[in-house]
Formats: sequence, C-alpha cells, structure tokens
Amino acid sequence: MRMISTLMTAAALTLGLTYAVSAKAALRDVPQIDDNMLWVAIAIEISDKCDEIKPRTLKGLLFLNSLKNEAKSMGYSDEEIRAYVKSDEEKARMRVRGEAYVKSKGLNPADTGDLCTLGHAEIARSSQIGVLLKAK
Repeated sequence: MRMISTLMTAAALTLGLTYAVSAKAALRDVPQIDDNMLWVAIAIEISDKCDEIKPRTLKGLLFLNSLKNEAKSMGYSDEEIRAYVKSDEEKARMRVRGEAYVKSKGLNPADTGDLCTLGHAEIARSSQIGVLLKAK
C-alpha cells in the first residue's frame, strides 16, 4: 500500500512539474510582445489623429509579423495570438497603457495637437513608435 501511495505521489509530482514547465504566461504578461504591441497601438493612434503624420504601413506590417513569429517561437499558437490581438479587453487595457504613456510625456492623449507633438518627438528620436511613422 505504501508503494502505491509513493508511486501515486511521484506521478502527481511529475505531472505537476510537466504542467508547470509547459505552462505559458498570457501574452499580455510577456513584455517583449506586449510592450511592442503598445508601441504599435500608439503609432496607429498618432497616425489616425494627426494629419501631419502618416504610418509606415509596410514597416508596421513587417514589425507585427516579427512579433507574431516571436510569439510562435515561444510556443504560442495562432489561436492564442489571434485571441490576444482581437480581445476587446486587451484593446481597452492597451488604450489605458497608451494614454498613460502620453501623459508620462506631459501631454494630453485627447488633444490632437499633443499627439502630433508626441509623434514628431518619437520620429526625431527614432523610437520604436517613431520608426513606424513619418511626417508628411
């Protein structure tokens, strides 16, 4: 009886360790994906609101594809990636993060002029946001 109990405990531990090793964090908790998605979201917002700045569409698509490939190399499926990108909850969370970023620069995220100011500053410093944009 003791041997069966020991074997059951060992099996449970092995299964538990296997699960712990194979468990992945939510994509929102993977900074190299989530932070870069934030930069894309901010660049899109700036290009949508600021007539002086337009998106570098091909560069943006290539960047998004590289993020998808990075997530896939970490073991995330197309379905998991799609769920993250399409989630209304994630979009709302990203909006809050984006507004906080704009505010951290001393600007108002609801003010088009401030978004233009941010866009030009990001372009000038060649940040990840800036490389996704170009002045008209």
